[in-house]
Amino acid sequence: MKKTFLILVVSGFMVGTMLTACKTPNKNIESAKDHMESAKDQVIEAKKDVDQSLKESVTQFKRESQETISNNEKRIAEFKVKMENGGKATRAKYEKQVAALEQKNRDLKKKLDEFEDNEQDKWDSFKREFNHDMDELVQSLKDLTIDNTK
Repeated sequence: MKKTFLILVVSGFMVGTMLTACKTPNKNIESAKDHMESAKDQVIEAKKDVDQSLKESVTQFKRESQETISNNEKRIAEFKVKMENGGKATRAKYEKQVAALEQKNRDLKKKLDEFEDNEQDKWDSFKREFNHDMDELVQSLKDLTIDNTK
């Protein structure tokens, strides 16, 4: 009787352990699935935030760059008026330089308008290159104005 009772208790304990152990992985799987769904949602939200931030950055940069381009156009127009009033020698000296600067300004405007990529790396590369070109143009305009006053 003791042996039978002992075997029954040990068997019951083993069956209980197995049943409990079987439920735990199912719960763990369900918990992992819930965490995975939550992580997917967070990734989607983070991607949306990054995309929105990139769009805002592009919009702000385009606005600022268009203002600079507009200012360049004004400076070129003012320089043309000074050049016309300065006589033939002045006109001949600066005509080609002004035309080249005007073309470069138009090219930058076109390049800015045509940029449509939504990848951060390409945007950073475009922005760096565009700023470099814009800085060169602005410096050339300043140098041209300085030469004109001498």
